[in-house]
Amino acid sequence: MKYVPTAVRRDLRLLGTQLSQQRRLLSLTIADVAQRAGVSPTTVANIEQGKAVRTDSLLSVARILQMADGIVTATDPYKTDLGRLRANEQLPKRVRR
Repeated sequence: MKYVPTAVRRDLRLLGTQLSQQRRLLSLTIADVAQRAGVSPTTVANIEQGKAVRTDSLLSVARILQMADGIVTATDPYKTDLGRLRANEQLPKRVRR
């Protein structure tokens, strides 16, 4: 089995807990989410338990739970202070072909 750093395991558990809470707030069962997302109920359970799953499965489940947009937005480098400061100085003004 591949080594997963402690911080990553903690993040996976937290993300799984939050997705599980959202599922319950929407009054959906694991089977409901799995069917709508096109994944197995085991995959949804693994996500909620903080186990590693494929990224497309994770985002499919998050989309059903109305949380995918927040995940995608949170990873936008231009939304960070450093990203906004460095964007103008590091990105090329044009790209040669």
